[in-house]
Amino acid sequence: MAYETAIAAMETRAAAIRAGTAPEQVWLLEHPSLYTAGTSARIEDLLRPDRFPVHRTGRGGQYTYHGPGQRVAYVMLDLQARGGDIRRYVCDLEEWVIGALASFNVRAERRSGRIGIWVDRGGGREGKIAAIGVRVRRWVSYHGIAVNLDPDLSHFDGIVPCGIADPNFGVTSLHDLGIPATMAELDSALIASFEDVFEQ
Repeated sequence: MAYETAIAAMETRAAAIRAGTAPEQVWLLEHPSLYTAGTSARIEDLLRPDRFPVHRTGRGGQYTYHGPGQRVAYVMLDLQARGGDIRRYVCDLEEWVIGALASFNVRAERRSGRIGIWVDRGGGREGKIAAIGVRVRRWVSYHGIAVNLDPDLSHFDGIVPCGIADPNFGVTSLHDLGIPATMAELDSALIASFEDVFEQ
């Protein structure tokens, strides 16, 4: 789905949730190749501005890549009805992804001071397998997460992903880890883990 189309529809849906005229919703989709710049993005972290379209976005965070082979989840929840705790919401997003990846026997983890979900690659190297970027307006969340199934990892070379330039902290995917999961299998894992974390 085109990024602009998704963002416009997401903002419309989030407004309807705030107004009480639509229920919460989570969308699972893919975008064509593009870079997005969050509210903390630094222009020097955009290394190849001519490589793909660059979209300024209201989510938190810095630069990230979206493209085929990556599952993007836009999460529109009424956080006030869920306790009004934004910090807990972000923690729940992390737990959601960690639980989904565990179903593929991937030990994915949080890292202090580094946003996203990481996998230990050994020898002091780590790979980021999922990005998190959220926005909350009047207690309704939108934007969300991106999980790497099998995107072209070289496309991340056009940015400093999430502002992390240390060569020991790269980007990975399920296929890069040797797990030939399908997008349908990843979706099933995300749906099951979402229910475990958010529907209790």
